[in-house]
Amino acid sequence: MYGFRISILLIIYLIIQKCASSKVLELSDKFLEIKNEGQQWLVMFYAPWCAHCKRAEPVFNQVGQAVHTSNIRVGRLDCTRFPSVDRCRQLPTILFIKGNQEFIYQGDRTKEDLIDFALRLTGPPVQLITRPESIDMLKAAHNLFFLYIGPQEGILWKIYHSTSEEFQPHGFFYAVSENLINNHFSIDKIPSIIVYKEENHDHYPHANTAHEMDPIIVNETLYDWVNCERFLTFPKITRFNFNHLMQTKKWIVIAVVEEDKLNQITTHELEFRNLIENTIRKYKKRYHKHFQFGWIGDPNIAHSIVMDIMPTPHLIVINSTTHEHHIFEEDPLQSSPHSIHRFLESIYNQSAPVLGGNTYKVRLYRAFFEAKKALIDMWMGNPVLTLVLFGLPLGFLSLILYSIFCGDCLDAPEETEEHEKKE
Repeated sequence: MYGFRISILLIIYLIIQKCASSKVLELSDKFLEIKNEGQQWLVMFYAPWCAHCKRAEPVFNQVGQAVHTSNIRVGRLDCTRFPSVDRCRQLPTILFIKGNQEFIYQGDRTKEDLIDFALRLTGPPVQLITRPESIDMLKAAHNLFFLYIGPQEGILWKIYHSTSEEFQPHGFFYAVSENLINNHFSIDKIPSIIVYKEENHDHYPHANTAHEMDPIIVNETLYDWVNCERFLTFPKITRFNFNHLMQTKKWIVIAVVEEDKLNQITTHELEFRNLIENTIRKYKKRYHKHFQFGWIGDPNIAHSIVMDIMPTPHLIVINSTTHEHHIFEEDPLQSSPHSIHRFLESIYNQSAPVLGGNTYKVRLYRAFFEAKKALIDMWMGNPVLTLVLFGLPLGFLSLILYSIFCGDCLDAPEETEEHEKKE
C-alpha cells in the first residue's frame, strides 16, 4: 500500500513537471523564419551534455509557466542539433529577442531575475505613468527604479531616453508629469530625475542645469550616475553581477561569508554580515559616492580576487579601476562599526596597505593560483580521475625523457668494449 502511494505521488509529480515544461517550446532551425514576425521571445540556447544547462532548466520552466499568459513566448533550442541558429557565447545563453534586436541575459539565473529581465524588455525603454496610484504600485513592486519628472521635451529628456535604452536590460525607467507626484517625492525644480531605492530617493545632481551644459557632458554624467545607482545599497555579489559592479569605478566593499547548499549562513558569519550592512547604512552619506557595498556567499569568488584562501568571514575592498585590493586585518568577529569605519577611512585617505593590481607579474601569479586552485578542487572532488588525467601523461612523459637522456648511457659500455677488442 505504501509503495502504491509513492507511485501515485511520483506520477503526479511527473505530470506537474510535464505541465510546467510544456510552457517552454522546443525550437528548431525554423525559428529563424518566425522570430521576426512581431513576437517577443525569451530563448535559452543549450546543449544536452551541459551541466549548467541542466541546472538552469527547472528555473527556465518556472519562468515559462509564470509568463505564459503574457505576449512573451518562451522557448529553448539545442545548439548541437541546430548549429545554424547557434547564438551561444557560453552555455547556457539566454536571449530576449524583439524583432531584429537581441539582448543577452547576464544576471543570476533565478526565476525572479529572469522574469524582471523579460518584463523590462517587453515594453518601451521609458514607460509613462498616467495615474497617481501607479506610483504607489511601482514602489510596492520594485526596490529600485528611475523616474523622469517633467515634460517629455528638451535635452535632458532626450538624453534620459537614450540612457534608458542602454540600461533597459538592467533596470526600470519611467516618466511622469509634475502634477502626479504630489505626496510621493520632494522635488524642488522641474525637470528632474530621481532614483527610487529601498524606500528613499536621490536626485541626478545636474538636472536643473542640464539645459546650460554641453550635451556631451550631460550624457556622460547621466550615464555614470545611472550606472552607479542601478545597484542596491548592499546587494548579494555573484559571478554574474561582479563585472557589472566593477564598472562603477568605485571601491567595492565585500563582506565574505559562506552559504551552505540550502543558502544558510552560520550565526557568527551572519552577525558579521549584518554588522557590515548596519555600518554602511549608518555612514551611507559619507561613503556612497566612492564606495559600493555588497556581500558574497561563495568564498571562491573572493579567493580568486585576493589570490589567497582565507577563512570566513572576512572583509575585502577592491579598487574597480586599478584592481588593487585591501584586506581588513582585524579579527572580524571582534570588529565594531568604529573599526570598520576607520578601515574605510584609511582606504579613502590612501593610507591602507595595497595588494594586488593589474601588472604583468600579478596577472602571471593569478593564472598560477587559478590553475593550482582548479587542480586542488579536482583532486578533492575526484582523486581517481585526477590521477588518471595527470598521472598517465606524466608517466608517458617520464618514459620519453628517460629514453632520450638515459638511452646513450646504457649503450656506452658496449661501444667501449667493442673498441677495446679492435685494439
